[in-house]
Amino acid sequence: MKRLRYASEAALVAALLGLFRILPPATASDLGGWIGRSIGPRLAVNRRALKHIKAALPDADHQNIIRGMWDNLGRVFAEYPHLETIARDHVEFIGMEHVTKKDPAVLIAGHIANWEMAATSFFVRGIPIDLIYRAPNNPGVDTMLKKLRSLNGKLEAYPKSKSGMRQVVTALSKGHNLGILIDQKYNPGLAARFFGQVAMTSPAFVQLAQKYDCPLYPVRVERVAGCRFRVTCLPPLDTSRPVEALIEEAHALLEQWITERPDQWIWLHRRWKEAAEPPANDSEDTESLAEMAAIP
Repeated sequence: MKRLRYASEAALVAALLGLFRILPPATASDLGGWIGRSIGPRLAVNRRALKHIKAALPDADHQNIIRGMWDNLGRVFAEYPHLETIARDHVEFIGMEHVTKKDPAVLIAGHIANWEMAATSFFVRGIPIDLIYRAPNNPGVDTMLKKLRSLNGKLEAYPKSKSGMRQVVTALSKGHNLGILIDQKYNPGLAARFFGQVAMTSPAFVQLAQKYDCPLYPVRVERVAGCRFRVTCLPPLDTSRPVEALIEEAHALLEQWITERPDQWIWLHRRWKEAAEPPANDSEDTESLAEMAAIP
């Protein structure tokens, strides 16, 4: 039964990506946004997102944020076939002066706007970045999205796994840059505050930067309008401080960015531990096609 469901989902994703590929980037993005706004709020996972928004931002316009979130997610999916073109022609890049091309670095970001623009925007400006990503449960979808986010193999992409972490360590030791999205729950990690609630967080991005003496750059992606973006690389964080302090600073940056543009973050994530939540299995994080297809 699962094999049949996976095959059907992969066929749908392939058909949509094929459609988006033949459209101009702006048209594909607009169509993806319309699909996201039309379908997303009707899915069961919408209730989870709404619950998270109300807990984190009690005074915000929750319904408007939900609509914007689904619009953004639909656009992200539709933009996958056009990542390199968008990064080259539709991105304002700020802060390149902070980055050196000769020293390996760890760059951190969140699932905000089209997060794939972070690494791709560096790449088209001459600074390749290896990626760590969470593989979708559906192997067919995983194959398609990995090919797209890696720009057909121009970027290295490592799955979140033990074997993937070994590849990451090898890459850093060889002087590669590494990009990590730090806003997903990691049950064996450290308990840190995020929007006033405890969120289990992986310390790997700090530990890797400290172990390999790499600068640790926060990178912000903003969707300005349609498929136009602003990517900002901030000055490196002070990695001489304790791991917990650096996680706290990174979370404070994410909170600021999300609060300013709450419709551009994925509120679907199980970022916080629910009361009476059973022991989590990170490989079972996704319950809908939207999440499976869009969240690395």
